[in-house]
Amino acid sequence: MDAVRVALLREVLAGTEWLGATRRFAGALRGSVVSHGGGLLLVGTPEYEPWHLAAHLVDEAAWSGTPELAPTLVRHGARPSDPAHLAVGLGRLEAARRGETLLVVAPTTPAAPLVERVSDARRAGATVLALGPGQGELPSMAHEILAVPDGSELDLDTVQHLVGAAAGENALPTPRGRRRFRDRVARLAEHLTAPPPGRW
Repeated sequence: MDAVRVALLREVLAGTEWLGATRRFAGALRGSVVSHGGGLLLVGTPEYEPWHLAAHLVDEAAWSGTPELAPTLVRHGARPSDPAHLAVGLGRLEAARRGETLLVVAPTTPAAPLVERVSDARRAGATVLALGPGQGELPSMAHEILAVPDGSELDLDTVQHLVGAAAGENALPTPRGRRRFRDRVARLAEHLTAPPPGRW
């Protein structure tokens, strides 16, 4: 879904809770990865891998100048022969540590093995975010959740598009060393021309 379609979708959803909810969730995601300097792990279920969200976050990371948004896609069926960006298996969740963010995307309540790995990652200090049905054990261990119950007005794929697009919006680069005067003026101009929070 391109930027024009996302803009049209937002117009259709004006006045609903979805716009604010997806923006808040995207803000929590962005805030977590930027404040910790990156380390975003993205995992789905054995039946559902969030390929599209991974691709959108990579694009948003580049367009917004926020490289921390580019995720590592953790796959249930990863094989060593897969290309490097597709060869990261569930063992990576076991290595998750403080400062990393784990985003779990699941269309149904995740099975116990994945929930246990997510719980271990949280105990190791990772920040856990969840996008899915909002039932089961996952919501209780997530630091932030965006529930997309079965039968919602929007499906999980559409919500992912909105979250992905919002993750890179109005993201100002974090200060890295001394900035030039022109950089400070550009940042101020971006801040002054940005729409008010919560307005679309």
